[in-house]
Amino acid sequence: MTTKSKKTKSSGRYGARYGRSVRANVVKIESKQRVKQKCPYCGKMGVKRLSKGIWKCKKCDKKFASDIFYLEK
Repeated sequence: MTTKSKKTKSSGRYGARYGRSVRANVVKIESKQRVKQKCPYCGKMGVKRLSKGIWKCKKCDKKFASDIFYLEK
């Protein structure tokens, strides 16, 4: 099994398959979905993505559904 490197980040698991641009898009999406987001209820940075469309705030314990919930920087 291949390991990810600093250059390829999370798409290192694909090795040389699928092309560079596809793997770069995967890295952008996965890094965005794994970072903590701002909660719409309490306003703190604690919302984590549980699964597709399901989010949970660790601070106020609210669980809510949203198709896309990304804090734009």
